[in-house]
Amino acid sequence: MTHRPPFPLLAAAALTLVSGLAQADTGKLLLTGGVSTIAGSAGGGLTPWAVIGSNATEGEVGVSAYATRAATQDYSLNGYGVALGLHDRLELSLARQDFDASPAIALNGIAPFGVTPGQHIKMDVLGIKLKVAGDAVLNSDSWMPQIAVGLEHKQVHPGSIGSVLDFLGTKTSGTDVYVSATKLLLAQSVLVNGTLRYTNANQNGLLGFGSAAPGKNSRSLQPEFSVAYLINKNLAVGAEYRFKPNNLQALGAAAGLGAALREDDWKDIFVAWAPSKNVSLTLAYVDLGRIVPGITNNRRQTGYYLSAQVAF
Repeated sequence: MTHRPPFPLLAAAALTLVSGLAQADTGKLLLTGGVSTIAGSAGGGLTPWAVIGSNATEGEVGVSAYATRAATQDYSLNGYGVALGLHDRLELSLARQDFDASPAIALNGIAPFGVTPGQHIKMDVLGIKLKVAGDAVLNSDSWMPQIAVGLEHKQVHPGSIGSVLDFLGTKTSGTDVYVSATKLLLAQSVLVNGTLRYTNANQNGLLGFGSAAPGKNSRSLQPEFSVAYLINKNLAVGAEYRFKPNNLQALGAAAGLGAALREDDWKDIFVAWAPSKNVSLTLAYVDLGRIVPGITNNRRQTGYYLSAQVAF
C-alpha cells in the first residue's frame, strides 16, 4: 500500500519551498489580487476571479497562504492552503477543507448507514489557473477584462458517510473546469467578476460528484458573480452569488424524501481589509441555503465566514 504524506506536511513543504523563490516586493495594488477562495484559488471567498494569486507581477514569483473558518446554524467548515503565482500568468494552489457534518448522524434513522457521531468530511483541492488575455490593472482604462481558465480537482474523504455517498451513487473525486473574467474600473473603484463553472459537484464536492438516476449525473454550466467596491486602498466591500447544480433532489424525491436533498445557491456579503501589502482579512455574512434540509428541519444555513491570508 502506498501511503500519502499528510496534507499539512505537503502544505508546509510547499510553503517552505516557494517562499525561498518569492521575489515580489512592491507587487500588485492592494486587494486587486483578490483573497483566497474556499478552494484555494485567488478571488472572492466563494468564487475564483481571473486574477493570479500572491503579490507577484510580471517576471516575478510569489506565494500566498490562507486559513479560513465558516459556521452556520448546523455546520462548520475549516480550511487552509497555499498558492504559487508564476509571472502573473499561472497559479497553482493546494487546499484542504474539513467539514463538520455532525447532523448526518440523523441519516441512520432513514437506513442503517452506520454514520458515526461527530463525523467530518475532508476534501483536498488541487487548482490550476492560467491567465489567457487582458490585465485587470493595466487595462483598467479600457473595457477589456482579464480572462483566465482554470480547473479544480477535488478528492473527498467522507469517512463513515461514504455509505451514504454509495447509496446516492456519487463519486468521491471530480474536476471542475471554469473560465473567469475580471474587470477593474479603477476610476470608479469597482471590481466586477463573472465565472462560468462546468461541474457536477454536490455542495462544492463535499457530498461527492454526480448522482444515481433520476438525479443529475452529468456536468452542467453554473454561473458565479462577484462585485467589490474599493472604499480606499486598504478596504473593500462586496457581494457574491454562486449558482449550484442541485443534482440530488430528484433522486431524493423518487425515494420518497421530497426536497430533503435539495441544494440551494450560495451568496455572501463581505468586507476585505489589507492592513499591509502582505496581509489581508476577510469577514463575510454567508447564506448557503438549505444543505440536506431533510436532517436540519429545512433550516437555511446562514452564518459567518472569516479568512486570513498572507502573500509575498
